[in-house]
Amino acid sequence: MRRLGEGLGVEAMSLYNHVSNKEDLLNGMIDTLYGEIELPSHDDDWKTALRKRSVSVRQVLLRHPWANGLMDSATSPGPGTLRHHDRVLGTFRNGGFSLAMTAHAFSALDSYVYGYAKQEKALPFDDGEQAAAMAHVMLAQLPASEYPYLHELMAKHVLPPGYNYADEFSYGLDLVLDALERARDAEGAG
Repeated sequence: MRRLGEGLGVEAMSLYNHVSNKEDLLNGMIDTLYGEIELPSHDDDWKTALRKRSVSVRQVLLRHPWANGLMDSATSPGPGTLRHHDRVLGTFRNGGFSLAMTAHAFSALDSYVYGYAKQEKALPFDDGEQAAAMAHVMLAQLPASEYPYLHELMAKHVLPPGYNYADEFSYGLDLVLDALERARDAEGAG
């Protein structure tokens, strides 16, 4: 609270006129972030709605990397957090997922999105040009005879023009959503 007060140019004690404690502050910050995430639309089918929402979550996490480990840690979730979670649950349920499958699907989807955003933020490059530059450096240090598959990936996938690691997100997201659809369909057929 003291550091926050310094950053805002106020005394730490004056912050307590607005929040009860650090936990209250974090809960409010988390709720604000959930307000930035695009809610799944009732006008879209479940897959389209959750795809858009997942892309939106990733964008929020990239803008606020400090939030990745905090998003679901609120001890007293606010209305934005509750509204978001309820809408995601409803999107799965209205998409034909059983209650148990909804819980599994929500967890699997968010594990992918949050994990990807965390990994993406940790990479030592931001775009395709930086990735290519890094691949050039790595290729010089990686004998193809010792690391044939890594060498092949760098030379034939990362180095060609147009590569951008961020594009991998969509590919993985589609795999997750397709797998959830198959699991839902298999459960319904069983």
